[in-house]
Amino acid sequence: MEQAKLDRINEFARRVKAGETLTEAELEERAALRTEYIREFRASMTGILDNTVIVRPDGTREQVKDKNTKRS
Repeated sequence: MEQAKLDRINEFARRVKAGETLTEAELEERAALRTEYIREFRASMTGILDNTVIVRPDGTREQVKDKNTKRS
């Protein structure tokens, strides 16, 4: 996500924390930015976990699996 969008999310957070009321358009913009941020965060985290390996004390290596995937 671009830094400008992150700055905008933080600006909304500061304004709300200071007690300001956001307009309807600003609330919609904030919701859209949050949705985009969460989508990108989840994609990034999935990429990290796809490349994560657990090394057991006996030296065996196990790839981290998606808990939603059916096991055989």
